[in-house]
Amino acid sequence: MIYADLHIHTMYSSDSIIQPKTLIDMLLKHNFIKVAAITDHDSIRACKITKTLASDYPDILIIPGVEISTTAGDMLIIGTEELPPKPWNPQDIIDYAKAIDAISIAAHPYRLYGMGDTIKTLQNIDAIEILNGGSSLTANQQAKQTAKELHISGTAGSDAHQTTDLFNVYNKIQTNLNTDNILHAIKKGLITTVHTTTTNT
Repeated sequence: MIYADLHIHTMYSSDSIIQPKTLIDMLLKHNFIKVAAITDHDSIRACKITKTLASDYPDILIIPGVEISTTAGDMLIIGTEELPPKPWNPQDIIDYAKAIDAISIAAHPYRLYGMGDTIKTLQNIDAIEILNGGSSLTANQQAKQTAKELHISGTAGSDAHQTTDLFNVYNKIQTNLNTDNILHAIKKGLITTVHTTTTNT
């Protein structure tokens, strides 16, 4: 079992102040969360830097990713160190993720900049973010219901832009500390989302 926060912004997002080194320090100090996905807004600049910083610590894993501002709302790609080719429409983002064995996730679908019910028109999206640390309870519940209707995985992400936001939600994933295995487990639904102050979802 591994514990992961799958939606984190660094200083390479214009609205975040989290330094890559600070993120690594926070992972080192945390009792059990040791995996983090870097998902800056339309940028992959922090991925290689943060992975390099983590390489000194065998129990820490940084998964490269990005949050893409698509024509219909925000989407996460987890498992990429490159930006997808434009135009950034949702179906092309999903297809790109498939082509490189990454995963596509609809980010905070029922709040500002989310995709809403557009998700239901897409083919082969891998997951929906059903527990976002910055979304309301109602928005998260609606996302969870949509994931259930579509029979696809639900993920959690703090959507942290400052250190106090980090790890306020997380995922329990039934796999080991290997990026490919984590992505495969998410696709297979071997994941449980958890809020740090409530019970499992």
